[in-house]
Amino acid sequence: MAILKRTKKTEVEETAVEKKVVKDAPVKKAVMQKSKVGEEKKAKKAVVSGDAYRVLVRPLVTEKSARLASDGVYTFQVAMGVDKIYVRQAIKALYNVDPVRVNILNQRGKEVRVGRVSGSRNHWRKAYVIMEKGQHLDVYEGV
Repeated sequence: MAILKRTKKTEVEETAVEKKVVKDAPVKKAVMQKSKVGEEKKAKKAVVSGDAYRVLVRPLVTEKSARLASDGVYTFQVAMGVDKIYVRQAIKALYNVDPVRVNILNQRGKEVRVGRVSGSRNHWRKAYVIMEKGQHLDVYEGV
């Protein structure tokens, strides 16, 4: 028990010394720096910059999409819950190009049968990304 009493006395003495030091120090006013209005507005990062791979599932490679790509319209399979804004931000984050317009449509999964068991494939969502003339996406580079 004597050990505990000794440590308590030293703690009390240390706090008393700290209180004296605080009183002796002069109080300084905090100087507020005024910032310009332009500096406060910073460019917002795209919401999906790190999650763009979740928004754009894959580019669709078909004859129709290849024909449309020559006109500046690119097709992607996108996640089910996303809207046009997320697709636009994902394209901007991945390809550093701002699309003119994005059209989205839902595709129903096909009905399939294996023997007597019938079912259906998953429903999915397609996005048409329309670019300005002269802008190009390297979607079909490795195909």
